[in-house]
Amino acid sequence: MLCNRRHFLKFGIFSAMASFQPALALAHAKRSLPSRRSLSLYSTQTTERLFVNYYIRGKYQLNALEEINYILRDHRTGEIKPIDIRLLDLLCAISLKLNTRSPFHVISGYRSPSTNAMLRKKSRRVAKNSMHVWGKAVDIRLPKFKTALLRRTSMNLKQGGVGYYRRSNFVHVDVGQIRYW
Repeated sequence: MLCNRRHFLKFGIFSAMASFQPALALAHAKRSLPSRRSLSLYSTQTTERLFVNYYIRGKYQLNALEEINYILRDHRTGEIKPIDIRLLDLLCAISLKLNTRSPFHVISGYRSPSTNAMLRKKSRRVAKNSMHVWGKAVDIRLPKFKTALLRRTSMNLKQGGVGYYRRSNFVHVDVGQIRYW
């Protein structure tokens, strides 16, 4: 993602404010995102890559959103669901905070109810009402960054849930209630 120094510094200040006034910081964080928002994604399951400007001059770009929905589809069933734009903005904010152009390696984006049920049978760590089923969660890593830093950065943004899977080397982020595990 291309972000200039001023946006990076501005976003850092608002992130620091989050510890004092989370609701105010969330509003400021949204406004402090650049007028051109980009995402770089790499699906570890399908090996597909995408770099896209999904927000330009106050408007979400429908074609770009469709491309994002496609790359974040349930790779087991091929089902596509619209991804919550707040999740896209959260990923953009994480990139901005880390000042990186590296693609997010996506382990899991959208999950169909059938895929989620199958995964639940295999592991108690899969939530029955997973945010993945609603297109509101993604499991990611950034290979050039330690997973612990990605976790800490996501938590500091206070924009949803953050799960840390150290052994599997990924972080879950979602736009649900603020919670950590």
